[in-house]
Amino acid sequence: MAIADVTVRGAGIFGLSVAYACARRGASVQVIDPGGVAAGASGGIVGALAPHVPEQWNDKKAFQLDSLLMAEGFWAGVAELSGLPTGYARSGRLQPLADDAAVALAERRALTAVDHWGDCATWAVVDATGAGWEPPSASGRLVHDTLSALIHPRQATRALAAAVAALGGVIRKDGADEGAVVWATGWQGLDRLGNGVKGQAALLDFDASGAPQLFADTLHIIPHGDGTVAIGSTSEREFGDATATDAALDDVIARAKAAMPVLADAHVIARWAGVRPRAKSRAPLLGAHPLKPGAFIANGGFKIGFGMAPKVGEVMADLVLDGRDTIPEGFRAG
Repeated sequence: MAIADVTVRGAGIFGLSVAYACARRGASVQVIDPGGVAAGASGGIVGALAPHVPEQWNDKKAFQLDSLLMAEGFWAGVAELSGLPTGYARSGRLQPLADDAAVALAERRALTAVDHWGDCATWAVVDATGAGWEPPSASGRLVHDTLSALIHPRQATRALAAAVAALGGVIRKDGADEGAVVWATGWQGLDRLGNGVKGQAALLDFDASGAPQLFADTLHIIPHGDGTVAIGSTSEREFGDATATDAALDDVIARAKAAMPVLADAHVIARWAGVRPRAKSRAPLLGAHPLKPGAFIANGGFKIGFGMAPKVGEVMADLVLDGRDTIPEGFRAG
């Protein structure tokens, strides 16, 4: 192939999104990852695209809001170009409220959501009905937000890789750097900039497709469109085998079934474990690479990588291709 304009190291969600944004602008792109597409955390099963609470507003929350609002068009474009499903659906989210204090806090957040989300989405406190796809609520109230979406991570990364290829990009397992180099190599590529946090998740044989995602007992419960429900996850800062599941996942499954009794008899059809990249700042690391002079970094997606990805790709393409720096100050790696 001809000399590439951009080399992306890493074929996870950030790396593929950067490659896709650059290729859409006409750049020749190669993506290099010895493990192949989504070999790390991006090959997980949960796929919750959930916003931060709409209070104590900052650049990270504003960036995430923009990205979540971009997501529907982004993933529709990927699906059209690749001819593959992504599992994306902006189906909203329900969260049970434990007591009067939790209800009061949620009602205050409903007011700040109007300030920050405008008419793009709503955060509302609603009465529980006690029926259907709804978590039991001790207070009888729930939060319903219309900004949350879900995605099927494995479908989405496969489709995104195919979209990059459809635009002329090349994805390979080895090769030499050419052109501008972007490092998007996950937790093992963070070095002194952060660490990895292991997560374990499970997939249940239960069809609630089209229903909202749930957040109950600190767990995400995600009804995918393929007739499965994903639940997760643990957050383990210390671990041995990065890909092994154990009793910690058994506890997650039990808690999810207790929080959502309709899942009590659902069979576990898959167990997954992987390590998410967590930057010291807890925000994504974007921009000039502080440890590799002349190169760039796009890493540290942690639990919000898929939600942040559409805008991450655009701001990195702005910087790498046009020299235009629109990255929030708190996201800079150095």
